Amino acid sequence: MKILSVTLFSATFEIDSATPFYSDDKFEIVLNDKVIREEKRNVFSLFSLEPNTEYILSVCNQTLNFKTASYSKKFNVKRFNAAGDGVTDDTAAFVSSVACLPDGGVLYIPKGLYLLKPIFLKSNITLYLEKGAVLKGSRERSDYPVLPGLEDDVNLGTWQGEEDDCFASLITAINCHNIIIAGEGCIDCGATEGDWYKDHRIRRIAWRPRGIFMNRCKNVLIQGVTVKNTPSWNIHPYFCEDVKLHDLYLENIPTMPTTDGIDPDCCDGVEIIGVKISVGDDCIALKSGTIELAKKYKMPCKNVVVRNCLMCQGHGGVVLGSEISGGIQNVCVTKCLFDCTDRGFRIKTRRGRGAIGECGNITFSDIVMKNVKVPFVINMYYNMGDNSGHTEYVWTTDKLPFDDRTPVVGSFVFENIVCIDVEYCAGAFYGLPESPIESVKFKDVSFRFKTDAGCGYPDMREKNVAATKQGLDFHFVKNVELNSVVMEGQDGQSVLIEEVQNLKTYKTE
Repeated sequence: MKILSVTLFSATFEIDSATPFYSDDKFEIVLNDKVIREEKRNVFSLFSLEPNTEYILSVCNQTLNFKTASYSKKFNVKRFNAAGDGVTDDTAAFVSSVACLPDGGVLYIPKGLYLLKPIFLKSNITLYLEKGAVLKGSRERSDYPVLPGLEDDVNLGTWQGEEDDCFASLITAINCHNIIIAGEGCIDCGATEGDWYKDHRIRRIAWRPRGIFMNRCKNVLIQGVTVKNTPSWNIHPYFCEDVKLHDLYLENIPTMPTTDGIDPDCCDGVEIIGVKISVGDDCIALKSGTIELAKKYKMPCKNVVVRNCLMCQGHGGVVLGSEISGGIQNVCVTKCLFDCTDRGFRIKTRRGRGAIGECGNITFSDIVMKNVKVPFVINMYYNMGDNSGHTEYVWTTDKLPFDDRTPVVGSFVFENIVCIDVEYCAGAFYGLPESPIESVKFKDVSFRFKTDAGCGYPDMREKNVAATKQGLDFHFVKNVELNSVVMEGQDGQSVLIEEVQNLKTYKTE
């Protein structure tokens, strides 16, 4: 058992379990010799603790000591005239209380429904949402200020990998450090009650806000809270460092477009641990900008850990792209459960993205995928769905000249993974003739196809062929290594190859 994070009133822990997200059996949480509750998740939190207090935690015959943090001042938002009645606009109370907080201060938000316009945070503060506290976003587009993509050469807003005007999010932080958002409360952005999903691919005044948007922030912890009903992505760290996302629940209606869960974007050092995600697009999507942004900043998204998470609705479980021109480096995804996502691991890129930074050193291990239509995809012909820039240059399978617009995809390792009730295809790997995928390694990976599997496209590209119960399909890959790969119930061959330079198989059925 280990401590993941400790705040003034809360703490998050992780037990060592052989199974992803959930442990094999329920266990008791004992705090200072008192049984608090039973738990089954590998990552859990304790709330309503006393600040600056020592505790003894006992779980699964393991004991550890921890001490909660201390603080300078605690302000109750209701003392600033917040009504919390679900009717009154409480924005002014929140704005004034945040402005008045001293360094190290806590804004305590008690139970209540607080109607809000966007709130801007500052450095060295904690927002603590008590159980039953709900921050509810205004439904009116006119209540949201605009963050300019560029204002006097300062990048504030962003959209799909470019510097562009976007609305401020319900919780926004710009150039802040040492921020904590914690508690058992909920951030409900109210998107379904407004017009955010109408003509969602058209910019109206500015692009849609996220739930929580952090631009160029350092040392951020978001712990325990629920973020839901967001106009676009739930949580968007942008050019941030040292971001910890622990024991969260992120939820959007499955039919709501482009509502990703977590999108670390040009970030260095991100922990996503113990998070449950059910959304209308990708659960976790790592990004590093389009080619113009990458040329300007040369900032990859790197050093990312995803562990003990549950992805239970979404187009993709853990996705790279499609804006990855700055590169994606050093990503470790382990002990996660994917249940009913369309795809599990997925790379989306295409000609025109280029490769200012490298994309590689990506490992997946100790994963279970259930009811995932296509567990593994690398697609270098990605069609975004709106046909933006999707000319023959993007989709042709003819070999084109290699230049600065050509994407490059590196090496990937998938180890100790179980895929149950696969439908369309075990894995689809579509490299470019002029830029093949460097290396794909599978070790101790099993696939079992659904008996009544549906038929569909392995991924979004122009020259597409529908499939059902298809094995691992490799096109333009330099090196493929299959070690102890087992496939059950597929139609036809287990492995299909086209222009694979080096194929090695060991103990593969």
